[in-house]
Amino acid sequence: MLTYVGRRLAGAVLLVLVVVTLTFFVLHGFGGDIAASLSGQKATTAQIEVRRHQLGLDKPLVSQYGEWLSHAVRGDLGTSWTTSESVTDSLSARLPVTLVLALGATLVSGVLGIAVGTWAAVRRGVLDPVLQAFVVAGYAFPGFWLALVLSSVFAVDLGWFPATGYVPFADSPADWFDSIVLPVTALVLGATAAIAQQARNATAQVLQADYVRTLRSRGLTTRRLLLVNVLRNAAPSSLTTLSLWFIGLLSGTIVVENVFALPGLGSLANTATTAKDIPVVMGLMVVMVLLVVAVNIVLDLVQAWVNPKVRVS
Repeated sequence: MLTYVGRRLAGAVLLVLVVVTLTFFVLHGFGGDIAASLSGQKATTAQIEVRRHQLGLDKPLVSQYGEWLSHAVRGDLGTSWTTSESVTDSLSARLPVTLVLALGATLVSGVLGIAVGTWAAVRRGVLDPVLQAFVVAGYAFPGFWLALVLSSVFAVDLGWFPATGYVPFADSPADWFDSIVLPVTALVLGATAAIAQQARNATAQVLQADYVRTLRSRGLTTRRLLLVNVLRNAAPSSLTTLSLWFIGLLSGTIVVENVFALPGLGSLANTATTAKDIPVVMGLMVVMVLLVVAVNIVLDLVQAWVNPKVRVS
């Protein structure tokens, strides 16, 4: 098991290095005259040159990358070119909001999707067309549209939940819950539909296996058969879908955060890319890649625990 984990960690480190390296050179190589953009339209050539020197943009690109990487591995992601704030501090302040939304939506959609999909696979009948209709609806309605509808109906018209803002859990657990209900709900629909469909197909396939029929003939109850044998063998595909949706939800939160005016990574990404604030953009990329890598490592470990044969691959 330790060898398996070691291989996954080594691959994760290589992936992070490749992605951030490519991102750095693309941003600097195709971002135009960054110093001129940050200096403003009325800046003189001399002022632009001073600004370029202050930002270190007059150094060779390889040297700039080496300097950034040497600081990044120590946890220093630099300083924002537009606000002069520490990038690490800005990300640390906003990351919890985005993680709460993404993890909350993943947890809710995972529980609901697996439950609905398993139920549909076992019961069949009218549940199958209902599930198919739900899947189509989940894909048809984009998250930003659902966020606007939820905000308009449940926040503005009914006043059940706040329309904007985020309350930290430490300040008030009840207000914190109220502030995330609508954003999480807006993210859940599509993920739940996809996971339910995958869980239904995987469970139905396992139920048709020869060993399941053998266990049925030996008198095992349906409940024990599902919990001990069927779900364990149907879980890998559902877990893979769940992890992919978590990655997708990280980007989906950017739009939802803007709709509900939440102080997460979404608004920071929007302002940083518009202003060509490369240190912030690089910091965001590092955080996103690390989250994706962490999710995939956790998925691999869970898969290996559920199905030990995975460890040899």
